Amino acid sequence: MNRASIATWERANSQYTIAVAAHIHRLLEQYVARKQNLSVDLPPLDNSLYENLGREMNPPPRLETLCQKFGLSAFERQIAIACMAMGLFPSFRGLCANAHGSPQMPYPTFTLAWEVFPEAHWSAFTPQGPLRRWQLLQLGSAQVVTLCPLQIDESILHYLMGEPYQDDRLAGIVRGFDPIESEISSLQPSHRQIAERVTAVLSAPTGSGVVPVVQLCGTSPVEKWAIARAAARAMQCPLKAIAVARLPDNLQELSQVMRRWEREVVLNQSLLLVDGDRLIVGDLPQTQNLLQLIEDTQTPLILLTGDRLHGAPASLVSFDVPKLSHQEQLAVWQQQLTQVGVELNGRLDRLVSQFNLNPAIIHTASLQLETHHPHDRIVEQLWDFCRLQARPHLDDLAQRIDCNATWDDLILPEKEKAVLADIAAHVKQRATVYETWGFAAKSSRGLGISALFSGQSGTGKTMAAEVLAREFNLDLYRIDLSAVVSKYIGETEKNLRRIFDAAETGGAVLLFDEADALFGKRTDVKDSHDRHANVEVSYLLQRMEAYRGLAILTTNLKNAIDQAFLRRIRFAIPFPFPDAQARSEIWQRIFPPQTPTNELDFKKLGKLSVAGGNIRNIALNAAFLAADAGEAIAMKHILKAAQSEYVKMEKTLTDSEVRGWV
Repeated sequence: MNRASIATWERANSQYTIAVAAHIHRLLEQYVARKQNLSVDLPPLDNSLYENLGREMNPPPRLETLCQKFGLSAFERQIAIACMAMGLFPSFRGLCANAHGSPQMPYPTFTLAWEVFPEAHWSAFTPQGPLRRWQLLQLGSAQVVTLCPLQIDESILHYLMGEPYQDDRLAGIVRGFDPIESEISSLQPSHRQIAERVTAVLSAPTGSGVVPVVQLCGTSPVEKWAIARAAARAMQCPLKAIAVARLPDNLQELSQVMRRWEREVVLNQSLLLVDGDRLIVGDLPQTQNLLQLIEDTQTPLILLTGDRLHGAPASLVSFDVPKLSHQEQLAVWQQQLTQVGVELNGRLDRLVSQFNLNPAIIHTASLQLETHHPHDRIVEQLWDFCRLQARPHLDDLAQRIDCNATWDDLILPEKEKAVLADIAAHVKQRATVYETWGFAAKSSRGLGISALFSGQSGTGKTMAAEVLAREFNLDLYRIDLSAVVSKYIGETEKNLRRIFDAAETGGAVLLFDEADALFGKRTDVKDSHDRHANVEVSYLLQRMEAYRGLAILTTNLKNAIDQAFLRRIRFAIPFPFPDAQARSEIWQRIFPPQTPTNELDFKKLGKLSVAGGNIRNIALNAAFLAADAGEAIAMKHILKAAQSEYVKMEKTLTDSEVRGWV
């Protein structure tokens, strides 16, 4: 309807509702007159006025719609109108008091309705009757239920008067919004297909009385919301959402909320979305209530979760929502960039291969571009923006390391450096090999790039990870596996899952430190703990193989890792203890250019038998000693710092190591 038609209908609906209430008012007046034996000249009851008005209205008056949808009998309809009249006519309270014969009872009751209205039936008073079941009326308190004050629900009163229906009791729990046209039209083929299947499930007639419930599983809430919105729009249903955390813990309160929601569906044909993305299945008290909600629901709904619910009823139909494919993400990027007047033909493949972003973030990235820059600078802007998107997800789960080390800082034998260069080539050329050359379509297994760095502490494993992250212009996150591993069965996998799910955006190099805490020689499985330790390792390797970025494991004891596990890691690099020449090179690079030094003999310093990490500690300590003395760093300062480091290492500083230093 246009605005003029809507205004005309609203006036007619208001006139009809008031006329019907006035009819009940007059009916009660006649009852009071008869009860009090009053000789009052009242005009005869004439309901033709509002009946004729109601027949002319299209759509019908709200009162008739309410009665039809909830199956109210003529008697129940009159009770509802009487309660409505209380809010429309001030004199109605006095009539009720006179009808009851008590000034303390100025309100409708079931007893009064039984006496006044024809076609009365007792089932109208029961909790199973539509008036109470659908909470169209609210009961006050009294010793006898039939004498309880009756009041029409405020939301229903506003609805009957022509206002848009909004349940005030659901307002703080359920939120509504309209599907976004641009978001729906931008659904990529894989997600559009899921939206169509969801629509088909929710729209299908169910002769058995089973109510369809759809579960969308996956790690990207934005994409699941877009699918739900598309399904709601296809069904022409308003979509409203409730978070699992807002569900009442008390089952009786939950039942009341769901009953009011069912009333919302009857009046507005709304579709409910239950947002369980923050629910860790099985860990929160809401899980049981959520299962109860699904079991008892009488209306279609969509459930969003990260994982599938265990123990869910058979009526639950689950769909896994995958991340957009490489080609779909590329299409979204090209569409968004075209809208802002940017064409980057052939320059997006590496960006799309590295980062796994949803359409909303891609849209935001495109809007923030400074399009007057050259194409190379635009690609750099996009890369930096995408890299920053992963930080909020990972910062709470891992330690971000600033990557300042360069290839020149890394002192390693040429063979090991060559393998690091191979890792860099694999990461940089992933888009070409996997997508352009078709290896990803051939098999989805083993596409993650994983590496194992083994060697004593301080031999450069973390520095090598820094160098690689700097080479790719990516963030480096360190995860201490000794803190991730739990003695409780299943907890280690949950911790690892949270890390990998957070890193799925792709903008990070993951460095899993202290892998000895998880890996070990596999022996015969003697108990459940041995068996589960192997499950934990397998889960980590499985996620590393599927991870879009680079995942690195470090260990001090490579020999403690089973060969069966090593076969699933693409690169394995041993970091040897540096020889005298390598240590001399480390000493030459350890001091920043602006650091004052005085006649340092790097060849003699190379005789100090310590790893690169210890050399850095000694150099830093010597710098503080020299600064405190107001001098440039000299061999005497390094000697004193070396003595302190050896005490900490519980080693003896030999004469051959420091001969001729001072």
